Amino acid sequence: MKTASLATAALLAGSASAHTIFQKLYVNGVDQGELTGIRAPDYDGPITDVTSNDIICNGGINPYHQPVSSAVIDVPAGATVTAEWHHTLDQQPNDPADPIDASHKGPIISYLAKVQDATDMDVTGLQWFKIYEDGLTVSDQTWAVDRLIANKGKVTFQIPSCIESGQYLLRHEIIALHAASSYPGAQFYMECAQINITGGSSSKSPATVPFPGAYHGTDPGIKINIYQTLNNYTIPGPEVFSC
Repeated sequence: MKTASLATAALLAGSASAHTIFQKLYVNGVDQGELTGIRAPDYDGPITDVTSNDIICNGGINPYHQPVSSAVIDVPAGATVTAEWHHTLDQQPNDPADPIDASHKGPIISYLAKVQDATDMDVTGLQWFKIYEDGLTVSDQTWAVDRLIANKGKVTFQIPSCIESGQYLLRHEIIALHAASSYPGAQFYMECAQINITGGSSSKSPATVPFPGAYHGTDPGIKINIYQTLNNYTIPGPEVFSC
């Protein structure tokens, strides 16, 4: 009964507007500016259908804030980048759900896709490779989202040094699992940043996956009851590419 009560409470929490938007990128610690080079929607709601084109970069049922930034952010290969999330655009102080409600536990993942023009709004057919993931720490049952909240909305990871130089989309994502015991239930929050990687060695070519297609509603990391002690958690998608 206790587990059921917790699950019910989580579902109620999920029905409220306790969502989130990726809205700022730092390159080697340098703030690139609010919404600069990022395709962010006005509404902070999730995508729940893994077969929808909205799972790529959002912007369909959650239309993009206008005008969409035309900036392409220069990022040296091997650089450390930090994504910053907040509950809403024009974030107000003292919001208990900023950067995201604490009930929305789950993994955080980053992908890259090579493109000819990072400002091209057609994102169908792109091929993506995973460069970062953080999921569940089994020893204390804490999630990537818990660490995001503790770090005031910031997630830091590295751009591979061995990939080809050129323009890419950076797809950065939170998967909230508070209502994921059935499908659709998991909530996917993602935005794409427009970047230009410089100085890549081109020494490795990563294996890629499509969106939609990389995730399935039956994946154990997407359909899961998190209201129990978990001995493991399988982060959705492919393995992380490394040099």
